[in-house]
Amino acid sequence: MTGTVTGAPRLLLRLEGLLVFAAAAVTYGRLEAAWWPFALLFLVPDLTLLGYGAGRATGAALYNSGHWYGPPAACVAWGVFGPAPEILAAGLIWAAHIGFDRALGYGLKHPAGFGVTHLGTIRKP
Repeated sequence: MTGTVTGAPRLLLRLEGLLVFAAAAVTYGRLEAAWWPFALLFLVPDLTLLGYGAGRATGAALYNSGHWYGPPAACVAWGVFGPAPEILAAGLIWAAHIGFDRALGYGLKHPAGFGVTHLGTIRKP
């Protein structure tokens, strides 16, 4: 499928996700913040899946808006330079979630359907 990576680049992107997850979690731990917010907020970005109730194209757009690194990177920058430790923590949790998803092979979605991602097909069509 066009727009889908395969082979070694796919493996590297999944490893990159694992590294982002680990780096965000370790950095969160160094904040000496409580871990219950991490556990509570870790799956919040998956609420964007509700967009699929409005159709595949809307679902993909909403899911992708919550699963690209731009917004959590902005939160981390705001948290560091603000300083705003709560925003920093939220950005790290968000980045950890995205990295975890990427490591599992859940990439950015194509409008063709939930299972079609930039990291390949999640399940057979």
